[in-house]
Amino acid sequence: MAKEIKTVGVLTSGGDAPGMNAAIRAVVRKSIANGLTVKGIKKGYQGLLNEEIIDMDRHSVSDIIQRGGTILGTARCMEFKTLEGQKKAADICRKHGIDGIVVIGGDGSYRGAQKLSQQGINTIGLPGTIDLDIACTDYTIGFDTAINTAMQAIDKVRDTSSSHERCNIIEVMGRNAGYIALWCGIANGADDILLPEKYDFDEQKIIDNIIENRKRGKTHHIIVNAEGIGHSTSMARRIEAATGIETRATILGYMQRGGSPTCKDRVYASMMGCYAADILSAGKTNRVVGYRNGEFVDYDIEEALAMQKTINEYQYEISRIL
Repeated sequence: MAKEIKTVGVLTSGGDAPGMNAAIRAVVRKSIANGLTVKGIKKGYQGLLNEEIIDMDRHSVSDIIQRGGTILGTARCMEFKTLEGQKKAADICRKHGIDGIVVIGGDGSYRGAQKLSQQGINTIGLPGTIDLDIACTDYTIGFDTAINTAMQAIDKVRDTSSSHERCNIIEVMGRNAGYIALWCGIANGADDILLPEKYDFDEQKIIDNIIENRKRGKTHHIIVNAEGIGHSTSMARRIEAATGIETRATILGYMQRGGSPTCKDRVYASMMGCYAADILSAGKTNRVVGYRNGEFVDYDIEEALAMQKTINEYQYEISRIL
């Protein structure tokens, strides 16, 4: 028989992502609509262990859907990775009457949710990461905002690159995944796109491409480089030495995590938050919410973590042709 849920906790964990606030808002308001009590847990699993737990109502999440970041805060927590830390966290949940928790974060956050579930706390994970690197879902909260932020920045770099007839390497985030680089590379019309999943570290091919483009009269060259490859500054020095063309590196960094979320991130995060509240109310546990083939769905956490995600071959081929 499904465990009856009376009080729901919600936390954000790992790196922040635009749209997390929309998800928090949806979890709170849908849970209340389902007749449940809601508690917010500040600063992720670290805040749970520190008992930084607050009561939340509809008013608690007013005027947050348009804000980037997370009103609950987030932090990394080494203690929670231990069995003792996980048992302590579950005991704290029971102490505060929390029957179930919605965890918004990436795959590391999912593993934490899995551990809480093993300690008897119903848990549901939501994919909150700009990296799009969770295999069970075609969409992750924050990705759309991040690629739009990066795209606009790259457009601006292209303007000055053309004015000065430079080669520019723009490094985007994504951890070990190349999805932000791939999407921005296509959207910005990059001359070269370097993805961790595909890069062979043959800089000579890039150098040859730059020289050939310059011979054809192209006055600038844009390279979008993924964080998982990195070393953009040293790469720029080597390319300038080899080509004689002024080359600059721009690392976009944490600006991609911030800013007001796009309409898609607000709506999809809201739908996922409501979906999580509903399946938690139904007594489900150890599940993660995803978006596949145009539908919001849920998977067992073990199944989700076992899935492998690769770069879409057709998208990659199109990026090379364009």
